Amino acid sequence: MPESSPETHIIDYRAAEHLLAARDPRGAVKLLDSVIAAHPENTAARLLRARAFFASAQLRSAELEFQLVLEREPDNAFAHFALARTYERASHADRAKRHFRLAAALDPKPEYLAAARFDADE
Repeated sequence: MPESSPETHIIDYRAAEHLLAARDPRGAVKLLDSVIAAHPENTAARLLRARAFFASAQLRSAELEFQLVLEREPDNAFAHFALARTYERASHADRAKRHFRLAAALDPKPEYLAAARFDADE
């Protein structure tokens, strides 16, 4: 196996983006595992891996990865939104609602506001 370098990690990250876009989330996860092993602090790689876990219905892994991203970046609206979608898909509506609302509060995108449903119970 060839020795990995920062350049190969960038290539693997970009390839993982393409695999996820091409609907091969498991292939993306495989590439990102080595990137994250070498750079565990890389939040972008962790966020991409969380998205790949979600796309491949590995909800517990997605949840843990999104939570880790939010520990590092508590103001990341997308991570809150994606974690909420993960909870929603896993039938945890109360947890989902909290993160949908945090996402909408951090970034009032129409998609986030609609999911937050602020007017549903007030």
